[in-house]
Amino acid sequence: MTSQARSALLVLTVLLASLAPNAHAADDVCNVTRKKANLNFTVKDINGKDVRLSQYKGKVVLLNFWATWCKPCRVEIPALTALYRDYKDQGFVVLGVSVDSEVAAVKPFAHVMKMNYPVLIGAGHEDLGNAFGPFLGFPTSVLVKRDGAVCVRHVGMLSRAQLEQQIGALL
Repeated sequence: MTSQARSALLVLTVLLASLAPNAHAADDVCNVTRKKANLNFTVKDINGKDVRLSQYKGKVVLLNFWATWCKPCRVEIPALTALYRDYKDQGFVVLGVSVDSEVAAVKPFAHVMKMNYPVLIGAGHEDLGNAFGPFLGFPTSVLVKRDGAVCVRHVGMLSRAQLEQQIGALL
């Protein structure tokens, strides 16, 4: 191979690598062993309507397990609201899963906090908790890639910047 051909091959390789930055970025943000997320659950939202998690296949999904009594959850919710507003048109969804045993408190809390994303009732759904747990604290966030693989699992509050970096890499 001539030096001119090698140079052309090098330029082509660099060009192709630059066209797919998200492939490497997605690999960099994932912190769990990849496994398909079990989205075969139907739960009620705060209005009593059935929501099938499987309807979100093909989207980047952030499952955020939280409770009304959780102070870090209260701090994190405005960032989730802003991220959902800013990225929902690109195929991103936040699903807030309340783990409250006092289900009646969830809807007024969601209204006061101006939660603009689907808020689901996780009480009584140990199967859902088992699929994405164990829960060692709240909030617990699970980020699912478009292909349905669990990518990130984090216990504790995440900043908007941390979430935005992870979401951006997967979109």
